[in-house]
Amino acid sequence: MNIKDTLNYIHSVSWLGTIPGLERIRALLERMDNPQDALKFVHIAGTNGKGSTAAMLASILRKAGYRTGLYTSPYILRFNERMQVNGEPISDEALCALTEYVRPFADGLVEHPSEFELITALAFEYFKREGCDIVVLEVGMGGDWDATNVIRNTECAVITNIGLDHTKFLGDTVEAIARTKSGIIKPGRPCALYHQQASVEAVIEGACREKGAPLYKADFAAIAPIAASLEGQRFDLGGMKDLFLPLLGAHQLNNACTALTAIRALRDRGWRIPDAAVREGLATVSWPGRFQVLKKEPLFLVDGGHNPQCLAALETALRDYLPGRKLVFLCGVMADKDYSDMFRRLTPFASAFVTVTPDNPRALPAGELSAYIERTLGLPATPCATVEGGVRKAIALAGEGGAVCACGSLYMVGEIIEAVQHPIHS
Repeated sequence: MNIKDTLNYIHSVSWLGTIPGLERIRALLERMDNPQDALKFVHIAGTNGKGSTAAMLASILRKAGYRTGLYTSPYILRFNERMQVNGEPISDEALCALTEYVRPFADGLVEHPSEFELITALAFEYFKREGCDIVVLEVGMGGDWDATNVIRNTECAVITNIGLDHTKFLGDTVEAIARTKSGIIKPGRPCALYHQQASVEAVIEGACREKGAPLYKADFAAIAPIAASLEGQRFDLGGMKDLFLPLLGAHQLNNACTALTAIRALRDRGWRIPDAAVREGLATVSWPGRFQVLKKEPLFLVDGGHNPQCLAALETALRDYLPGRKLVFLCGVMADKDYSDMFRRLTPFASAFVTVTPDNPRALPAGELSAYIERTLGLPATPCATVEGGVRKAIALAGEGGAVCACGSLYMVGEIIEAVQHPIHS
């Protein structure tokens, strides 16, 4: 199999969609001799901040000298980003070889695994073959029934910020979603918790009591910001002074505090993670598509936030980093998202909108979105047929000294980054 054949096979079962339950992934892994049982994990669930927190933890563990796997979704530029070892995405050759190994097991099952289950099995086998000391594992969407939750050797569970998203599958209240997410907590193993509303924390606390799991709560009061610019932010956290984080936004300091709370839990379990590794790991972490500066003239920012909590964080970041400035927003959204709330938040910062259609069957067409913006907000909105065309239009509208912010969907972030950094001039 070449890489095109490999990716076509992996994506060929995407029509199965989300299918709750662990029966298929367990059957597949059993045929593969359960590679996940040879690994140790930091397991991360939540609505927002999972990826950033995972990236910070993987960076710190790598700087501490551990061979570290990282499993995340979705990808930004290339599928291979979803499974990394020591910061390097899986090679095309390794991915092809793994898929050839796993395919007969998957195809031989009476009920074929879903796309996410297949990718998860591939990742477990890859991390085992690579001899990872520890794997930072992000759930796909759920918690107790998520395909990643077949693991046994959880060194620490991490619950990040919980909000209303994927309510069809996870529950229609934050407390119900918290109960689903708390399914990753393992008996006797610690859980690090992002500080959030009391009713959500109560659910996680109850799950920890039931399972005899030590609970480590992130203390956001210990965060003392020092300075912030578009280059990054400096802050103190408890006894650690003048830490640097290249990820922007006050919410990323909360994610960093949660990551360091998990580090404390891992240290208590015997993992050797010196302060120097924490400092260097945070300073060198990379997590694209989250309030990321792509270009400075005109200023071009991209943010993959796509639900109300993410947009609230973007709103705060725009006020903090670009006070008083008007921006051109390059937007694409999924039709099933609450985009009315999104644009209500963005309107005070907007001079104009450019709309595109993200590459996803659920995407709202650019023409419908532009018509909605002009009708509802009374601001100019220009639909573009391609992301590349949208980037060019937004930059032209911003002009010299202006600013563009692309947001609304992670599904278009990769195309936007590529169009800004490697423009095709017609």
